[in-house]
Amino acid sequence: MKSASPRGCARGAVVGALLALCSVDVTVTLDGGYGVGRPAAVLAVGLTALLWPAARRPDRLTPQLRTAVPALVSLLYTASALSVDRGAPFGPGEVAVLLCLLFVAVRHCPPRWAVVCGLLDLAAVLAQPARYSRQLTSGQATGYVLVGLVLAGLVASLAAYLRSLDYRRTVTVAETRREERLAIAADLHDFVAHHVTGILVQTQVARMMATTQPEDLDPVLAGIEGAATEALASMRRTVGVLRDADEADRRPVGDLAGIEDLVERFGGPVQKVTLDRGGVPDDLPHEVQAAAFRVVQEALTNVRRHAADATEVTVRLGLDGGRLTVSVADDGRGGSPLPDAAHGGGFGLVGLKERVTALGGELTAGPRAGHGWETRAAFPLSAE
Repeated sequence: MKSASPRGCARGAVVGALLALCSVDVTVTLDGGYGVGRPAAVLAVGLTALLWPAARRPDRLTPQLRTAVPALVSLLYTASALSVDRGAPFGPGEVAVLLCLLFVAVRHCPPRWAVVCGLLDLAAVLAQPARYSRQLTSGQATGYVLVGLVLAGLVASLAAYLRSLDYRRTVTVAETRREERLAIAADLHDFVAHHVTGILVQTQVARMMATTQPEDLDPVLAGIEGAATEALASMRRTVGVLRDADEADRRPVGDLAGIEDLVERFGGPVQKVTLDRGGVPDDLPHEVQAAAFRVVQEALTNVRRHAADATEVTVRLGLDGGRLTVSVADDGRGGSPLPDAAHGGGFGLVGLKERVTALGGELTAGPRAGHGWETRAAFPLSAE
């Protein structure tokens, strides 16, 4: 048997209190010898607008309509009391309902309508003493108006504060979604740049082999086909996430297993790529695995761009004093047959360093002793 939620209990308590206060209104009306029809109609309209379940509420019953109509009905009741029978009761139930509707108007109505509907509800509350115009003294009427203004001010202030919190939450969510989409776009750039660079290199190899080793072209063409297929798949996944940001599980981030795939696809007839995992387990924090994947991906892409003459590339993963170390080293001398336009803008390592340092890690990149280049990163595996 399920227990009631705190929100459901609170709502039930509010509804019970409103109904109890409305019953006081009906009792006052009967004790005063007045007809119960008009007060009951005013209360029924207000309670219906206030308590109609949101799940069953029709779209045409907007917050403007819900808050303005009961106020107008109350004002008409007050006007009829002044012009017809010179007297009509009011009680705490009607006041409470109108104050609740004032809260709804300020918090949920569109900005301009919030002012209009809020003023209508306030006017309906402050006009009620006019029904007792013959019985109330000016001091009593003034006291009621002051109390009504204080209560209405407190209710409106609370509603405005909660509305500001709603607005700030909406802005924060929108900004978070924007930042996430920018990160996804950066991921798309990394994936596509990696695969397209590989396609370009293998295409150049295929052109050279077409005249010297035509019988060995098939593996190279298969590699081109695989890289193009993976690039298209990455773009489809990313575009799908950009169209529906809720499908975050489709975001094409990598992990340690993805590093093995990168190494396998990177090797070719000229370059030999080896991976040394050094006993690193697969259960490392996901954000660390994703960052390590980016380090290897960016480093291998830079090897293709700037050191196509490298014959050996070594990717090493290891654990060192509670830190994951990732290094990619090559023996190239900086020779690259790629066109200048394919070399990129030089911002890959800048963005990569931001990603690594955001996790408390360190990134270094520079020439090796003798010749070659090494990119090295270290990530803490627990919060420092």
